[in-house]
Amino acid sequence: MRKIILLGSTGSIGTQTLEVIDANRDRFEVVGLAAGSNRELVERQAARFGVSHIAFGAEQAAELVRDVPADVVVNGITGSVGLGPTLAALDSGAVLALANKESLIVGGALVMSRAKPGQIVPVDSEHSAIAQALRSGEHSEVRRLVLTASGGPFRGRTRESLRAVTPQEALAHPTWDMGLVVTTNSSTLVNKGLEVIEAHLLFGVPYDRIAVTVHPQSIVHSMVEFVDGSTLAQASPPDMRLPISLGLDWPHRVAGAGVPLDWTTASTWNFDPLDNEVFPAVEMAKAVGAAGLTYPAVFNAANEQAVYAFHAGTIGYLDILDVVEQVVESHDAAELSLESLAEAESWARREADAVVVARS
Repeated sequence: MRKIILLGSTGSIGTQTLEVIDANRDRFEVVGLAAGSNRELVERQAARFGVSHIAFGAEQAAELVRDVPADVVVNGITGSVGLGPTLAALDSGAVLALANKESLIVGGALVMSRAKPGQIVPVDSEHSAIAQALRSGEHSEVRRLVLTASGGPFRGRTRESLRAVTPQEALAHPTWDMGLVVTTNSSTLVNKGLEVIEAHLLFGVPYDRIAVTVHPQSIVHSMVEFVDGSTLAQASPPDMRLPISLGLDWPHRVAGAGVPLDWTTASTWNFDPLDNEVFPAVEMAKAVGAAGLTYPAVFNAANEQAVYAFHAGTIGYLDILDVVEQVVESHDAAELSLESLAEAESWARREADAVVVARS
């Protein structure tokens, strides 16, 4: 019986995690829940699963992790506010099932230095796929990692045709419903750029050996290419309950967590090269990740502000990455610490807002 603390219990990852746990009560026990502000839903969840320890907000979530022993902490919080709970989970010695990619990206070496080998288990479908494929070879045998991207709603478009994109169009993702910022990030490919940084940190593979391919069916969730020319892919219908279940009990699989592919019907899977001229976010993220220090935190924060400005109608769709690039280029980076990260993020948000005003 694994004891689970679930952070972000009212969000998409959180509610699906509870579905997996509910179907496997003999295997998992929820001992703590935390969310942002939806107190009514958290209290209903606590009553259903017999949980006496609940928290609201990132600071209380970190305290919950420190005070309540658990085998696994699932961090499903959205945004870089999840950094404190991520560090608390690592310091507690629990396995960290990480869906909050932003905390790893902005925390970088600060997070990895606190993690014991194998302590972080990725919940993102792409990184879970890589982790599964990597079990088939040694680290020294890996030639490169290949992350798949759906291509979002604007796959195949020219850059000029994106100039008039509306917020409603940017939220029309063909596969996933992930909230305003993440869904918009998927359309600009910023989300894939962040996942490249995450892959580098999790698996220790250099950026020049991490590739992205466009796979609109979202069936192959990522691949590992080995030095002998073999490529191993993890394939399954798009369902987050599968990587969540692996996060809860890695490396063991939970029967029935997901639905398998139907091999009795014909299907076609496409893989296309990423057009970096139309979607420059991935190459931008690689440069930011390679620069390290507080650059990834600034990249992430500036992007969030630019996305909000786009949805407010203040800037256009193509302005999002232009704002981010301008903020990153003007940043004076600092060594990583909780204080420097907080200062860098605050500065980036103010600077992005100023750039938005100047553009509008």
